[in-house]
Amino acid sequence: MLDRDGSTFTLREICERGECHAEFVIKLVDYGIIAPVEELPEARQWELDAGALSRLRKAQRLQRDLKMNLPGLAMSLDLLDEVEEMRREVTRLNHRIRQLMGE
Repeated sequence: MLDRDGSTFTLREICERGECHAEFVIKLVDYGIIAPVEELPEARQWELDAGALSRLRKAQRLQRDLKMNLPGLAMSLDLLDEVEEMRREVTRLNHRIRQLMGE
């Protein structure tokens, strides 16, 4: 269950929740796959949000199921985000069309 109330997690907490090593999380940050809430120089000071945890889990599934490397993960997750945003936009536009047509 993801905490969507704005809570943040330390590097250690996100590793525990994601069941992974800190090195993996650090590599994900280095490749821009996830990002700390604030850019801090030391990883142990990072705070990551629920969105980062969700993205971490997606990255783990892609890596496990499709054997993707980190650049492939970054590109795939960006494309998945774009598809999700386009779907939301299509839904919004369809709703607007129905409103204009008086349905």
